[in-house]
Amino acid sequence: MKIAIFFVLLAGASPAQLTLPQAVESSLKNYPSIRVSQEQFNAASAAIQLARTAYLPKLDALAQANRATRNNVFGLLLPQSVIPSMSGPVIGSNNFGSVWGSAIGGFVTWEPFDFGLRGANVATANAARAQSEAAVKRTQFEVAVATVDAYLTLVAAEETVRAAQAGVDRAEVVVKTITAQVGAQLRPGADQSRSEAELAAARTQLIQAQQAIDVSRATLSQFTGADPSKISVVSGSLVQLPPDQSPPSLNAAANPIMVEQNAAVEQARAQLRAMERSYFPRFYLQGAAYARGTGAESNGDRLGGLNGLAPNYQNYALGFTVTFPILDLPALRAREAAQNSTIRAQAARSEQIAVDLRAQWNRAVATLNGARRVAANTPVQVSSARTAVQQATARYEAGLANIDELAEAQRLLTQAEIDDALARLTVWRGLLGIATAAGDIQPFVAEASR
Repeated sequence: MKIAIFFVLLAGASPAQLTLPQAVESSLKNYPSIRVSQEQFNAASAAIQLARTAYLPKLDALAQANRATRNNVFGLLLPQSVIPSMSGPVIGSNNFGSVWGSAIGGFVTWEPFDFGLRGANVATANAARAQSEAAVKRTQFEVAVATVDAYLTLVAAEETVRAAQAGVDRAEVVVKTITAQVGAQLRPGADQSRSEAELAAARTQLIQAQQAIDVSRATLSQFTGADPSKISVVSGSLVQLPPDQSPPSLNAAANPIMVEQNAAVEQARAQLRAMERSYFPRFYLQGAAYARGTGAESNGDRLGGLNGLAPNYQNYALGFTVTFPILDLPALRAREAAQNSTIRAQAARSEQIAVDLRAQWNRAVATLNGARRVAANTPVQVSSARTAVQQATARYEAGLANIDELAEAQRLLTQAEIDDALARLTVWRGLLGIATAAGDIQPFVAEASR
């Protein structure tokens, strides 16, 4: 019985509060796009090991057994992959008698030097890994920014609900008062109808604000992975004005977006360096050891039994081979020209990102400065609106004002309270915009979670 009561109480408990740092940490852990970038980084890391294997010798091994005829002819056969090759003399006969054949061997190839081609390929793989690592950090940064923005949106929605609820409470008091006065025939029935209409409008505004909370929770749950119904945020310092400090100077090169783009430029340059080292002779040390067996004699006789099924003739070979793609130069020059264009395009994209970040930073500074001026003015607006409500209420009760004046004063107070709450959060959004352009939101998160 006690256990059942415990679970009932647990089910009815309010959701645990989610702080801003917890929301960011949860999003970095659960959001799928981060795992996608991480696996791409892992693949790039494996590509480095693949490039390094080019320094190792190559060893091919073969073992074969067959039963085949031994008819051989003089003549040319163009290179193809259908007709098996045959060694041995032409015996001048044509019959379908078959013999055993076998072969076993190994072939080793090693490139002692390559004019830096393998090193350039490893450098290209390292550049790709650095670009993938920068992409992971950029994705983490963007997810963190989106999470903080969703968190601020939810706090703003909750503050709007509080102000809207206060407006509903005031409207209900007016309705109760006027209803009693209408019942005592001290007020016309039109005043009651108007007050009830104002109450309905205030409730509609409250419902819309509550809807905004549900939407904001759904957005935040998209990043954190939590059930929207179990998300409860901690407003903390976000409902207060942050300290008035000069924004830090912009260092666009430190932004994760710029870091990733610069890594893309370096990757393109590394690919060009690998191309530039590909038009050189290739030198190979080669060695082979093999054995063959056959049941056919050079005079045309066939050995019976299992003769030829085991290799019984051995050979070995050592050699040095040089290859050089002489006519590949035009194609290589075309590829290098295309790669140079890619490098210039990536560099231009870096310049564009720097310009965009500077514009983003300037907009954020302008937003912050304007938001601070608005936030300094909204308390005056709230105070004046409250005084107006008090005066309108007194005038209405004294019969010196109509219901329209009172209703208008209450609407202005509700809107002023909403504007005051949102003004402070707009200041925080300005700070977030500056931190986003600067590429580091950790100081912002630390300040907002105090």
